Amino acid sequence: MWLVVGAGAIIFAILNLTWAFKQKKSKWFGFISLSLTALTPCLFYSDAAMRVSNEDWGGLTDILPFISKALWVYVIISILVNSITLLGDKK
Repeated sequence: MWLVVGAGAIIFAILNLTWAFKQKKSKWFGFISLSLTALTPCLFYSDAAMRVSNEDWGGLTDILPFISKALWVYVIISILVNSITLLGDKK
């Protein structure tokens, strides 16, 4: 589920960026993108907690080292892409 929400955040960030350059109101796209960005690590953490409760240690050791770094990169890129439209809106 966290992968779907993360993909949605990227899609809304791109929509936010493209609509901002077309001089249209795109604040809702930015809000949705940042909201989905915040929900993605929460959903991933819930998935990891479920694996701990099921004692799926192999699954945790397979996914946590890579995905934890990928989530950091993902969140930073999402914040930067959404901030472009906020900083460029100084009319």
